Amino acid sequence: MNIKEKLQLGQEVYGTWCMLPSPEVIDVIAKSGLDFVIIDMEHGAMNYSTAQQMTIAAQAEGCNAIVRTPRKDESNILKSLDIGSNGIIIPHVNSKSEANSCIQYAKYPPIGNRSYSPYTRCGGYKTNPNFFNISNKNSFVSIIIEDKEGLDNIESIVDNNFIDMVYIGTYDIASSLGCSVEDKQVLNELERCAKIIKKYNKSVGCLYHNKKELNFFQSIGVNFLVYGVDSRILYNEYSKIKSNG
Repeated sequence: MNIKEKLQLGQEVYGTWCMLPSPEVIDVIAKSGLDFVIIDMEHGAMNYSTAQQMTIAAQAEGCNAIVRTPRKDESNILKSLDIGSNGIIIPHVNSKSEANSCIQYAKYPPIGNRSYSPYTRCGGYKTNPNFFNISNKNSFVSIIIEDKEGLDNIESIVDNNFIDMVYIGTYDIASSLGCSVEDKQVLNELERCAKIIKKYNKSVGCLYHNKKELNFFQSIGVNFLVYGVDSRILYNEYSKIKSNG
């Protein structure tokens, strides 16, 4: 069962951000049993060739590969899906029109106007008369609200039948509000947004770092649960060696 199906059943799914451009790191992470990895092409040094190799490594272990697109434009949404990822997460969506455009770029007709090539990994390297329907049904399309404009427009943004999950980007929200990520204002916005997102029957995503944060997010209905970032997790663990020695 993929994460889209699990979320539709109301289940929680667990994953992590992957900043390091390495199929080998993905292989290690995927073997841990996580539901998904998010391959981050907005930040870091990723290119599409490496992202495709990372996608293959994740899926070989039964782990869903979600690509954070570099931008919310048509070309990057297309390529992030054509490499055969299970879905995408699109940053900085700030209005209903932007959300609608993202769906247009991500879905084939009759839902959207995504360009089609059967010669990609996504296309299976062969023609399939049912491909549009299968892809439209199975592809996981999610967005990130992470700017004040997006916060102000969240109700109209999430009122879209083809958005599967809305992720709340607390770091950029804190920056746009002029406060720290631990500020009560950020937590209040997160709780307010989660309530609106759930009202429209969407899954809610957020980043957590410890059990306390996890418990809070679960209490407000976050079910797309992202633990840390690969580079930080490695740093944290290796930095203990000398400090504990």
